[in-house]
Amino acid sequence: MTPTHNLLRSDWLSLLERLALPPLEALAKRELKKRMPVEKKYSGPSEVTYLEATGRLLSGIAPWLENRSLSESDSDESRREEKQRARINDLALAAIDAGTDPASPDLMHFASGPWGNQPLVDAAFLCHALLRAPKNLAGKLDSRVKKNLVAALLSSRSIVPGENNWLLFSAMVEAGLDLLGEKADLMRVRYAVSFHRDVYKGDGAYGDGRDFHWDYYNSFVMHPMMVDIAEHLSRGDEALAKWLPEIKKRARRYSEVLERMIAPDGSFPPIGRSLCYRGGAFQMLAMSALRRDLPETVSPAQVRSALSAVLKRTMEAPGTFDENGWPRIGLAGHQPGLGEIYISTGSLYLCSAIFLPLGLSPADPFWSEPDADWTSKKIWAGIDQPCDHSIQN
Repeated sequence: MTPTHNLLRSDWLSLLERLALPPLEALAKRELKKRMPVEKKYSGPSEVTYLEATGRLLSGIAPWLENRSLSESDSDESRREEKQRARINDLALAAIDAGTDPASPDLMHFASGPWGNQPLVDAAFLCHALLRAPKNLAGKLDSRVKKNLVAALLSSRSIVPGENNWLLFSAMVEAGLDLLGEKADLMRVRYAVSFHRDVYKGDGAYGDGRDFHWDYYNSFVMHPMMVDIAEHLSRGDEALAKWLPEIKKRARRYSEVLERMIAPDGSFPPIGRSLCYRGGAFQMLAMSALRRDLPETVSPAQVRSALSAVLKRTMEAPGTFDENGWPRIGLAGHQPGLGEIYISTGSLYLCSAIFLPLGLSPADPFWSEPDADWTSKKIWAGIDQPCDHSIQN
């Protein structure tokens, strides 16, 4: 078979740039609140949407910012990518400054207020970006910006998370503070991970709270955050170190399931809430590829091909962006009816999570191996495949 949905690395980079430049360039000029349109379904304050856009965007592009793209050949294409990466890295650092400087018109809210408790969520996504780029984001903050950022993150501790995936947002903030040299509250971290171990439903799926939900929150939040939190803090905590192999095994199985959910045309089941995060639904699959920790049944090339198909269906659908390059509510184009009351323009930037494999070198098998069809495409073409099997608790 000849795959028909593949994109080149350069195509992925073009889409990343299209997504990232409007908010980052606005923040660098401290004009995000002036420039960014806010499409939303709720009537309350829009203040949370700016931290949403910043934290979510950076969490997805951080691995690319962390790793220089120059290959051994130092080709012209690699040099162009490195120039592009360096520019966006500078904009990202300026964005963090603009969002945490008390004198900035783009100052963002990290504590609760009239806008509710949402800042905890996106403080966590920003911390996830720091963990994914410890050298080129966290490590390049000057002392003034770092001080402002730490103060902002500490203020989010006043928000009490619910007994659901929000516990992991609290834990991720602690991991971010630890990375920045602050003392992490490991009780919050252990409780969050222990709670999710208690609500594990089997075969790689956690409950969101005590109940199971048909949605993609295992990929939006649970698996990616638990893996990175436990891996970062396990060196100093026996409980996390003990739980880490189990956490990784379950995440690997969930990645295997996600790969099978991508249909031959790049669509996927539109089930559950937060579908407007688009390709972010495949964050755990993208992260497994980035970590070179894919299941044995899944090759890097078939993940690249499958995720390329998802990108085409979601990011290239007519109506996805407005005339100024800002994303609009929807899954495949502009579909405002798919937006819940907590969805706004800033929320949509969680779609950046699909770009995690750009943190791999162009020479990595993910990018260098020939195109390959993914599981669903092969099966529906009549090609024989091994049976799928669950994992044991």
